[in-house]
Amino acid sequence: MSSMQALENARAILAEADAKLDKLRGIEPYLIDLSLRENPVGSNVGQTLADKLSILPKLRAFGFKHISLGTLDYDMPDELEVDDDFMRHLHAHDIDMTGCFAFTALGIEKDGVFTPSPSQGKLKNYGVPNTVHEIYLSKDGMAKYGVYDFETLCRSLPASIRWLQENIRGDHGGAPRIFINIVDGCDAFASNLEETCQALALLAEQPIAGVTIEDDRGTFLPFQVGAYVKVIRNFLPPPFKILVHIHGGAGFENASVMEALLNGADGIWGGLPKRAAIIGHASIGELLANLARLGNPHVESFDMENLLPLATHLQELDEKGAVPDDLPILGHNAYRLTFTAFRQTTHRFMDLAPEMLGGRYGYRVCAVISDWPVIAHRLSEITGRSVDDFPEKPMRQMIRLMRRDLRAGERIDYDKPPQLLQLYERAKSNLEQPGPPSSSADHVSTLS
Repeated sequence: MSSMQALENARAILAEADAKLDKLRGIEPYLIDLSLRENPVGSNVGQTLADKLSILPKLRAFGFKHISLGTLDYDMPDELEVDDDFMRHLHAHDIDMTGCFAFTALGIEKDGVFTPSPSQGKLKNYGVPNTVHEIYLSKDGMAKYGVYDFETLCRSLPASIRWLQENIRGDHGGAPRIFINIVDGCDAFASNLEETCQALALLAEQPIAGVTIEDDRGTFLPFQVGAYVKVIRNFLPPPFKILVHIHGGAGFENASVMEALLNGADGIWGGLPKRAAIIGHASIGELLANLARLGNPHVESFDMENLLPLATHLQELDEKGAVPDDLPILGHNAYRLTFTAFRQTTHRFMDLAPEMLGGRYGYRVCAVISDWPVIAHRLSEITGRSVDDFPEKPMRQMIRLMRRDLRAGERIDYDKPPQLLQLYERAKSNLEQPGPPSSSADHVSTLS
């Protein structure tokens, strides 16, 4: 192959990637925020009624048009949850629930008689206008969690949707928006394809807004999730919406969302912060940040400059503790530079500067890699002095001393203010008193 042909092949390959970027840039994501449910179910403490009442207006102010108020299809429905108190409070005080959803379970038709699930009755009594209606389609899921067989499901699903249409008053008095969530969606496609496709064909005939699927353990690879979405789109063309909800089990979650979007999904449901039912999920905060990274103009309908502060506030509330430092995008260390070359800017392709999300760069000293500007900025942070007070020469001497300390077998956390300040004093002393290489032993014996 000639070099010219190889170059043309390279252009063709990258053109395919550019086409995918263009598609992601053009998507106006359909998002159902679950910060009032998804995030607290995975936290150690959860949310009180007062917490939820303070969170809802913040979500609206951020720009969410579709918000889940909570889940009504939980086990032991007679023992109420805070979600019940919250929805009852909103209803009793005539607080606007336009665009709001609650999760409900399938009602069952048997011998020609339809019995709505307790969650459906609550949805009606609480005045919630829309629902995400949950079903199972894998063999195990239907048997263990749905407690029905496929024949019963196919008989009950239209009846359950009809009950919702007849009994739930939607936004502004119209019909309710009904999403059917296949809780075990990925498992269903992988293990029960024929019946799953039959169910999709049935749903295509129903008055629903769309379908959502979950990877509820976060174990399926991105290309699998993309393929499952493509199958759904084959049965449910627009204007049906397709949403996904991906848990962070194996680290694929955000890549899986991108594959889903590229294969026909309209958006996701999830919380704004990372915290979720297992160890995290593909959060709305991460998706908005990644779409902003690509230059998607539709994210500007949200208060993007408040994304980091709001996501941080919500996770700290749920956890009664800090956001994990090393969380991508949303974590404290995501924008603490350890090396100047790692800085993301507003003008470089695929970068996302923290200022776009309401954050700013900080600095973290690592003994092996940090360059002198990082050290100078970190000293400025901890002393409150101007970065110009820490010139290049003593900063470079600090790098030399850190290398010497490690070679001498001394492991010191220089990012901590006392250690870094002591290193700074050593460096200045070394510069003022030339001599043999300094040993840190006399300086750090109480710090190691």
